[in-house]
Amino acid sequence: MSPFPERTFTVDGRAYRRTDVGVPAPVWRRLPYVLRVLAEGAVRTAARRGGSPEAVDTILERRVGAPVSLFPARLLLQDLLAVPLLVDLAALRDAVAEAGGDPSAVDARLPVDLVIDHSLRVDAWARADAGAVNLRLEHERNVERFGFLRWCEQAFDNLRVVPPGKGIMHQINVERLARIVWTDDRGPGPALAFPDTVLGTDSHTPMVNGVGVLGWGLGGIEAQAVLLGHPFTFALPRVVGVEVHGRLPDTATPTDLALTVTELLRQVGVIGSFVEFFGPGLDTLGVPDRATIANMAPEQGATCSFFPVDRHTIKFLRATGRAPEQVALAEGYARELGLWREPGADTPDYDEVVRLDLARVGPSIAGPRRPEDRIDLADAARAFGRHLAGETGRAAPATASVYGGSYRLRDGAVIIAAIASCTNTSNPRAMATAGLLARNAVRRGLSTKPWVKTSLTPGSQVIASMLAGSGLQADLDQLGFQVAGFGCATCNGMSGPIDPVLSAAITDSELVAVAVVSGNRNFAGRIHPDVRAAYLAAPALVVAYALTGSITADLTAEPLGADRDGVPVHLRDLWPAPEEVSAVVEQALRPAMFDHDYADLFDGGERWRATTEPRQLRFPWDPDSTYIRRPPYFQDLPLVPPPLTDVRGARPLVILGDSVTTDDISPSGTILAQSAAGQYLRDRAVTPANFNSYGTRRGNHEVGMRSTFANRRLRNAIVPGVEGSVTRVFPEGRTASVFDAAREYAGRGVPLVVLAGRDYGCGSSRDWAAKGPALLGVRAVIAGGFERIHRANLVGMGILPLQFPDGVDARSLGLTGSETFDLLLPASIVPGATVECVVRRADETHTTVPLRCRADTPEEVDRLRHGGILPAVWRELVKAGEEAA
Repeated sequence: MSPFPERTFTVDGRAYRRTDVGVPAPVWRRLPYVLRVLAEGAVRTAARRGGSPEAVDTILERRVGAPVSLFPARLLLQDLLAVPLLVDLAALRDAVAEAGGDPSAVDARLPVDLVIDHSLRVDAWARADAGAVNLRLEHERNVERFGFLRWCEQAFDNLRVVPPGKGIMHQINVERLARIVWTDDRGPGPALAFPDTVLGTDSHTPMVNGVGVLGWGLGGIEAQAVLLGHPFTFALPRVVGVEVHGRLPDTATPTDLALTVTELLRQVGVIGSFVEFFGPGLDTLGVPDRATIANMAPEQGATCSFFPVDRHTIKFLRATGRAPEQVALAEGYARELGLWREPGADTPDYDEVVRLDLARVGPSIAGPRRPEDRIDLADAARAFGRHLAGETGRAAPATASVYGGSYRLRDGAVIIAAIASCTNTSNPRAMATAGLLARNAVRRGLSTKPWVKTSLTPGSQVIASMLAGSGLQADLDQLGFQVAGFGCATCNGMSGPIDPVLSAAITDSELVAVAVVSGNRNFAGRIHPDVRAAYLAAPALVVAYALTGSITADLTAEPLGADRDGVPVHLRDLWPAPEEVSAVVEQALRPAMFDHDYADLFDGGERWRATTEPRQLRFPWDPDSTYIRRPPYFQDLPLVPPPLTDVRGARPLVILGDSVTTDDISPSGTILAQSAAGQYLRDRAVTPANFNSYGTRRGNHEVGMRSTFANRRLRNAIVPGVEGSVTRVFPEGRTASVFDAAREYAGRGVPLVVLAGRDYGCGSSRDWAAKGPALLGVRAVIAGGFERIHRANLVGMGILPLQFPDGVDARSLGLTGSETFDLLLPASIVPGATVECVVRRADETHTTVPLRCRADTPEEVDRLRHGGILPAVWRELVKAGEEAA
């Protein structure tokens, strides 16, 4: 394949260069589009970095499991993961300088966009100034964080920061940042054109797959290495093709489709796989609907859910105001390289094919804890009853009186109804449907129930402009859905407070209160501390449930309320016709709106400009800060990594079940006053009103450590029947908080392990779910299986990810937490190596279990040898400095 020649092609009279992949056309046409993008990148990388063609052959020959690398065109960061990522890099600059190296070598080697979109909290709602109030409070609470990011913007090359209040990173990415085709103008001759590829520190980065850009989420730990110029190396996954047929019924929304696909792919099992959509039904789905599906790739279990470039892509680029030359290049390059999908084209060779019939999609919700647990809308009330019986064992629902006894609530009361998140607020049809339903409800005299906290946090200012321009926002306002801000709020656990009277009634009566959110995540404890069941639903259904005030209402049969004349009003009476929805989108959404609303994308106004830090190479740490602290990762590091050794006498910190999420491991939302993190902040004179959230305080490792396994709904088998951050310290068997137990074990010099079931670490791509355990002394996580991003994050922090054999888990072994564990490493660790685990019980019996080391590539094995990515990078930079000297 050497010497990797380039070819010239012309678009609208302008010449461009492209990489010649050198693959025969019949072979290329049988390759899934997602692998064609990877293959082009492998050839281009080999040509420019002196690589070999082996990586290209790995892709073309479909060697699933073999290591391949990607140098993405760009990185996309969100603030909750960007702050600790950049805090680590600021500390790395210090550590390199202190070792005699060049701190300026710690810099961004590719374009990086950082969007501050995860700091918004819904403190004000159902009022005209809600958005302005919440933005002001966001700035006030996050002065230190935002000041640090302003320093980063000046200190690191290639880094742009999108200030708060602009929207959600994924929607901004799809509507403005994504180019489809990237160009490099450096050097003589025509610009080099190549596919736009992106890695993002948020698991919903695959949303951009909907517009034909290959991208997926990675942890902040991995992102640090990529930012510094290292390739992202991963095991080549299998590619699952989803063959789409039919057309969506008029009664189905894009949300219903996304929930159906999520359920389908979880049943198939696509963890770690690439998913690619094809088939005749694809021609009926525009980019907004595709993006709604692709956004939920992590909920599906997939690495990405890819839609190839086609006529719908070009239509979307024009509709969102992209420059004509950008649109022309996207189509011209895609056709030139064989990345263009034509209806009726040959079907690529997929490792597995799954069939999706759009005609079978119907109204639905998902919950009460997992996005893949889809429920037909007609069965929603009965499904909640089944959940309630399993959750509480009650024969009759609990009740609570609120607001002076004026209202008597029962289990299933909806206390939060939020139109939120990038998944659904990105879809104009979904939002227009919600607005029209609100208009029809207002005209019939319906209103939301007084115990429901309502909010609307669009991911895009353009969507808000569409609602305002069509007059539908006024109707949403009438029902309490005023715009509360532009960012990721309720779906990220930043739902804000509810009425204290209501909160007390829920707690005192042990009421199972409910949230209905148009989001993508509903894990236990995520939305709000008082919410014990959360459901995902289309924006229009969020409005409907706000009208009924209870999940126990059957929206398909029971009235939502009565009109001014006492006539029952059903959901079917309010649901808008498809023609009405189309008319709103076509009349109220114009390309010029995108240019107007994105013109000041990087301008945060006076508040943002006033948040400045001195321009200097190294960050001036404040020892009294409770937000930004220099982390301990580089303390006492030897220049040569010590050899990996056996782990002996380890104690289990927690024993968890299946589908443990990163929310369970490192929650993002409310910090409770009685928690370990809350006590830390109170000891430093921070009042509970100013705690902010776990997510916003991840620049402080002291809070991060104390947030580990701090989910209020955590269920640890070491303390059966108890919820929360509790475990036992052995051999005494004394009950303690997880943080206090870890500190006690550390004082005794006892290493720790975590035990779990299948799908450990599903959910958000948060690095603190690996950093926290590492700082608490966890040496290994032994699980039935891992979600891809979290497994990589564990390796990145030097924690061994070890997998049980099929059919073996903590329950089958009869583990109680009183055991000790010896992990006996082989003489040479390679990807997939066997680690012998000797489980020693208190009665002096023992069991030996062979575990598979889930360091899946040689690069990951090397990271374990170094104790993680950061020590490896530090050693590399210090060595380079010594050689240069």
